[in-house]
This record gives sequence, structure tokens and C-alpha cells, in this order.
Amino acid sequence: MTTLIKPININDESFQRVISSTSKPVLVDFWATWCGPCIMMAPVLEDISNDFEGEVLITKLDVDQNPLTARKFDIRSIPTILIFVNGEVVDKQVGAVPKSVLTDKLEKLTN
Repeated sequence: MTTLIKPININDESFQRVISSTSKPVLVDFWATWCGPCIMMAPVLEDISNDFEGEVLITKLDVDQNPLTARKFDIRSIPTILIFVNGEVVDKQVGAVPKSVLTDKLEKLTN
């Protein structure tokens, strides 16, 4: 039986430590519980967490619970996905997208 890897929940307090603590790319999903497209993206991000296990850190940040980080990165629409490398934003995706869109972005950073 395969263990499923789920995205890691982060918050305003842990955000900077998490994105700067690894040399791997870090995907941050800015989302909220009331956001339909965000809920649609959840299984996609779980799949990606498993597909890129050990290569990319997949995280989620609830914008309602963590407004400081959302404001810092000028998140105006959700879901918004930011991809960080060495603590810097290297890619951004706004809105719900097919898994292949995110996979293509991550493959460019891991190959």
C-alpha cells in the first residue's frame, strides 16, 4: 500500500522558514475554504505532492487565516500558486488549472 503525501499547511509564522529552508522548489497554494476553484485544486495538488515527492515541497496557505503573507505577495485572486526557489518567486499561476500546467512548470525546475 502506497502512502499518500499531502501538501503541508503553512501559516504567516512558518512561511519564511519553510520557503527558505530547502534548496528544492517550494509550491505555495494560496487558498480559502469558501473558494470553489481552490477546493477543485486540492486533489490536483495531492497528486503533484506524490508525483514530485522528494523533489518539490508542496504547501498550502489559507489566506483568511494568514492575511500577512497573502498581502505581502499581493494575492488578489485565489487560488494563486507561487513557486519559490531559494526563497524567491520564480513562477506564478492564478486560477484553477489542469494538473499538466503545474507539472510542466515543476518539471522545468527539477530537470
